[in-house]
Amino acid sequence: MNIAVIGTGYVGLVTGVCLAEIGHSVTCLDIDEEKIALLNHGKSPIFEEGLEDLLEKNLQCGRLDFTTDYWEGLAGKEVIYLAVGTPETADGSADLTFIEAAGRAIAAHLKQNAVIVTKSTVPVGTNQSIKRMIESALAEPVHIRIVSNPEFLRQGTAVHDTFHGDRIVIGSDDPDALALLEEINRPFQLPIVKTDLRSAEMIKYASNAFLAAKISFINEMAHLCAHVGANVDNVAEGMGMDSRIGGKFLQAGVGYGGSCFPKDTNALIAMGRSHDYPMPLLGSVQHVNDKQRDWLVKMIQTRLGILEGKTIALLGLTFKPNTDDMRESPAIRVAEQLQAAGATLRGYDPVAVSRARQVMPATVRLTDNLQEAIQGADCAVIITDWKQVKDLPLTEYARLLARPLLFDGRNCFDLEAAKASVIEYHSIGRPIVNSQETVSSLASHQVN
Repeated sequence: MNIAVIGTGYVGLVTGVCLAEIGHSVTCLDIDEEKIALLNHGKSPIFEEGLEDLLEKNLQCGRLDFTTDYWEGLAGKEVIYLAVGTPETADGSADLTFIEAAGRAIAAHLKQNAVIVTKSTVPVGTNQSIKRMIESALAEPVHIRIVSNPEFLRQGTAVHDTFHGDRIVIGSDDPDALALLEEINRPFQLPIVKTDLRSAEMIKYASNAFLAAKISFINEMAHLCAHVGANVDNVAEGMGMDSRIGGKFLQAGVGYGGSCFPKDTNALIAMGRSHDYPMPLLGSVQHVNDKQRDWLVKMIQTRLGILEGKTIALLGLTFKPNTDDMRESPAIRVAEQLQAAGATLRGYDPVAVSRARQVMPATVRLTDNLQEAIQGADCAVIITDWKQVKDLPLTEYARLLARPLLFDGRNCFDLEAAKASVIEYHSIGRPIVNSQETVSSLASHQVN
């Protein structure tokens, strides 16, 4: 199949490369000339495991190319994917500026019948309005059909997820368009859910909001565990063994971030508001998530007291491991609060130092060397559970730190292993291990 993908961001690039990998002929379009030049040389502008290898492979075998020219990019294409950003506006709703601009570009340059496939996450009803907009502006008398094909990729494992996902969702009110998308995706050998256009749009939002709710739920349970002396890991394990609940996304920590959960939850709330339907459950999900950062900072302040003159190492700066994405990363807010309290900060991340410089407080000393970040600091704080952070023995943390004090915002280490070391270990919703001095109950310092 001859396919065009408009947008070479995270979703568009992974989509284009993986469609080429299963045998389609793919042209990716973007207005960023520097990015297109980089991609045509086989270099990925984003860090995503396995992506650059597939990019280079499919460029070399001629199934994949990149251009800024819409005439070239859309010529002869039977299917056109829309994979541009839909960022958050001030009121939380989705900004459709980029997808509307892409629709206008299609209308101006399309010379043949085509199926338009929306990968971008868009509010319910957007696909129908985009179809009307394109049809009203077409320069040539061609026929278009539209399909919603939302992505469910996890950053850091997006290539793997494309080939090993739980399902592929395609929604359209045109049976022939549905059949065509089913055929395109057949080589992935994944279950395909076929539905109407609006339901496909809603499935994406509902899925992300539900996963965000699971994270906030277990984090709220972690607060209660701190009050009553329970271990949230044991609670999550016991809950997750129930097949109706499942263990995924029941890991207590410093909260979710990234480009999807915060934005999509806000957009769903805004969608409800636009239909005069408040969504208090999702509002609570957001509130709990926001306060997780505050809780971690309060833990540090409770233990160290005055932070003026204290050096703190923040370990992991991205919102999750195996990506260089800093969007809505908990590390940003934690760093801002600790800096405001007078602490001197170091920040470690194995891949995102350059991106972190753009969003972290300017005074944070950044490094991609883990031992350098920890050496001589008054404490270390795990924000992102990178493998490098988890693999460093607790004995090394104790040796390198000025005092053996570790705050774990991702519950990376086993409590028994911590007990066997000399490290004073604080985690989320679990008992403090090897306390070196009397510490006030964290429950009494819970952030309201």
